[in-house]
Amino acid sequence: MSRMEARIIFAWLLVLSNAISTVVNGTYFSDSHIINAPTTMKKTHLHFFFHDMLSGDNPSSVLVAKPNGTVVEEGNVGPFGAVYVFDDPLTEGADLNSSEVIGNARGLYASTSRGSDLTLLLSADFEFTSGEFNGSSISVFSRDPLVVEKEVAVVGGRGKFRMAKGFIILNAIYLNVTNGDAILECNATIFHE
Repeated sequence: MSRMEARIIFAWLLVLSNAISTVVNGTYFSDSHIINAPTTMKKTHLHFFFHDMLSGDNPSSVLVAKPNGTVVEEGNVGPFGAVYVFDDPLTEGADLNSSEVIGNARGLYASTSRGSDLTLLLSADFEFTSGEFNGSSISVFSRDPLVVEKEVAVVGGRGKFRMAKGFIILNAIYLNVTNGDAILECNATIFHE
């Protein structure tokens, strides 16, 4: 073996040794603790209605951002890149005027599809303000295709819905394509502590 080959082998051994010591001593670590996690989850079914109104003098959903150079017509939740925030009432029945308000859905949705398959990204907190679940909420973060019936993911919650996961089947029982107003029937299945 020549002196040059020996130096190359020595250099590679140094590089390899340095790499191994970084992995062994490393900057990545895991610290696990034993916790008293719930061994069983409760399953709760909820049925309520979600009223998203873009029209009128006091809309519950408003446009806050749109793509440059784009005109957004009233009631059009597109175009791609449009962002809305909402504070929508949740009710026991479909009629907002005669049903008890049981909470609010607050959050935002954004138009995330450039194609013909109109799709929103929904981020919302459904807070209940009366009844058995007063002060509790479920959090939704999901793809929301603009179809009559769809499923969105429950990814968390507060209060009685702490550690929630599950899904909500949303069924559009009313949709005004002219002004964008909608009433959605919500059938939620929630697993929680």
